[in-house]
Amino acid sequence: MNRVLAHTGARYPILQAPMGWIARSPLASAVSRAGGLGIIETSSGETANCQREIALMVESGLPFGVNLPIRFLKDDAMLRFVCESGVRFVTTSAGSPAKFIAPLKAAGIVVYHAVPTLDTALKCVDAGVDGLVVEGGEGGGFKNPEEVSTLVLLQAIREKVDVPLIAAGGIIDGRGMAAAFALGAEAIQMGTRFVASAESPVHANYKEAIVEASATGTWMLNTRSTPCIRALKTPFTQTIHEAGVMTPDTFNGILDVYFGGDMNAAPALAGQSSGLVHAVKPVQQIIDETVAEFFAISKRLGALAAGSQF
Repeated sequence: MNRVLAHTGARYPILQAPMGWIARSPLASAVSRAGGLGIIETSSGETANCQREIALMVESGLPFGVNLPIRFLKDDAMLRFVCESGVRFVTTSAGSPAKFIAPLKAAGIVVYHAVPTLDTALKCVDAGVDGLVVEGGEGGGFKNPEEVSTLVLLQAIREKVDVPLIAAGGIIDGRGMAAAFALGAEAIQMGTRFVASAESPVHANYKEAIVEASATGTWMLNTRSTPCIRALKTPFTQTIHEAGVMTPDTFNGILDVYFGGDMNAAPALAGQSSGLVHAVKPVQQIIDETVAEFFAISKRLGALAAGSQF
């Protein structure tokens, strides 16, 4: 059996990425109802609001997960809440998961850690994680400045470890899912595709900017400092790109981007897969089409393998 499905209880091995402020119960529940796995974010730092969102998902009875971005958590309040709330699946990110693994597992929670490099993956497996979210440089949001593509990173990590892998970065449909599975993944995680969904809470301007973007429509920014991010090309991000660094107030207007539709208030985080997103669609349609396309491709490749011909 697919190990990610066994760990998550989802019907399909398709996860929604934990985007700050965006990955709340309206989007997460839509993904889970459609057969995927919705994830609740905690990177926004809004502890009370995120705890309410987690409680809503627990009450829904739907399978779901929570992301704990270690570097962004002010204290252990969120960790303690997750351990006590009935959550069964957690992804950790942005730091070492070593101190989180014992309390999470003691609470009966499955733990996957998001990794951008092979070295990090090996350390996390040694620390005792149950699986890995393999994040290629194509993805949006906070990134490793030494970017490695999902195509290469999946192969490098699968060659060295046997834990279940969730592929993230550059995937928006069944083609990407089939490619990821061919490289050793047992699930995929999509962020940009779900940001541009009907149930996504972001402003229509943000969704339209993703739909209108080309495959070269994003920049890796602040690569010589921290945090490094991938965001859409806009006049705002062009200034950062030309300067080479971000100022401390760069993200002050992020909520105006997400919910006010001002695409020049802050960096509009998105992945290279923006160039593959051609329409805003309901979550159910996105997942149904992804699954159907994945099996169509798998069937075609299976026929080639059965006949030992190309």
